[in-house]
Amino acid sequence: MSGNDQDATVSGRTPQVDAPDWWIYRGSGRPIHDIDVAELLDPPPPWRSYRGDPPPENDDVPPPDDGEAERRLGTEFTLSEADADADELNMVNAALYLRRPLLVTGNPGTGKSSLAYRIARELGLGRVLRWGITSHTELSSGLYGYDAIGRVQAAATSQAQRGGEAEEPPIGDFVRLGPLGTAFLPSRLPRVLLIDELDKSEADLPNDLLSIFEDGEFPVEELARVRNRHPEVTVHTADPQRTAVVRDGRVACHAFPIVIMTSNGEREFPPAFLRRCLQLRIENPDEEQLAAIVAGHLVGEDGAHRDELIREFAQRSKAEGGLPTDRLLDAVYLATSGAYQPDEEAWPRLVNALWQRLTVQ
Repeated sequence: MSGNDQDATVSGRTPQVDAPDWWIYRGSGRPIHDIDVAELLDPPPPWRSYRGDPPPENDDVPPPDDGEAERRLGTEFTLSEADADADELNMVNAALYLRRPLLVTGNPGTGKSSLAYRIARELGLGRVLRWGITSHTELSSGLYGYDAIGRVQAAATSQAQRGGEAEEPPIGDFVRLGPLGTAFLPSRLPRVLLIDELDKSEADLPNDLLSIFEDGEFPVEELARVRNRHPEVTVHTADPQRTAVVRDGRVACHAFPIVIMTSNGEREFPPAFLRRCLQLRIENPDEEQLAAIVAGHLVGEDGAHRDELIREFAQRSKAEGGLPTDRLLDAVYLATSGAYQPDEEAWPRLVNALWQRLTVQ
């Protein structure tokens, strides 16, 4: 075993060998402009094949990224395929081929959410749909919302303006699909859906997700009631300034979305839910990965001080059982941007304050 392989084993990473031919996602986050994911992917297994409405003719590419990928991943493509973990690449590519959601666990700050943005940027899948979960989140908020009060008010306003003659406002103007619902719209390429911090949800939400993960579709009840009069309704989506046509009161996917669900390991999930997911644990980044992350976010910042901070952070993180990577970025920024002038007395105290474990004493 080489020295690099020994270091990777100690850090929890699985050393990467030559990339297998079946891998589509390689883990660098660097856009691959000469591939078409829809053409590279084999047909799904029969039990994961969906026959939703055909995608619109103008649906060649998903909505463009809104800048969130750059904010999370940095502007430079500093991660190489050698920096990625082989087990991570195996599980992501298996999720792509099997059309299965991927449950990603790990310590806070290890890059679980960033994985969704790296996949989307590398495979050219456009804007990531993010559904942030709280203790009050319900399935319906991810699927769609219907503004019944707004529609009644619009009808009353129209009636007043027309001198008592009532005109029913279009129902689609008052329906907005959520991130989960938008991800299941029929499209040629799969959308990337990030369900962030699922372990914060109420107990029922993971089980509530089972139906849409199995069926690949869901009804919009308010549209289903009027489907005889309005078989096609244009509604708003979770993408800014975007609309979509819903037919017969239901949304049914054509390409199953790439679903990344993150968890900090604060709860256990029911077996029925876990059976329908693939599972991946992301380990704390090692020194090489930390250096690549810093280089991606802080372009042109180099030098002995930066390298020493990375080494110190890697050692501290290992001793503390894991520290969030953004705390390293904070320290490097303060040390190199000129906003703060380190000195021998105050600087160690500031670094100690930044690099605290995420626990309340």
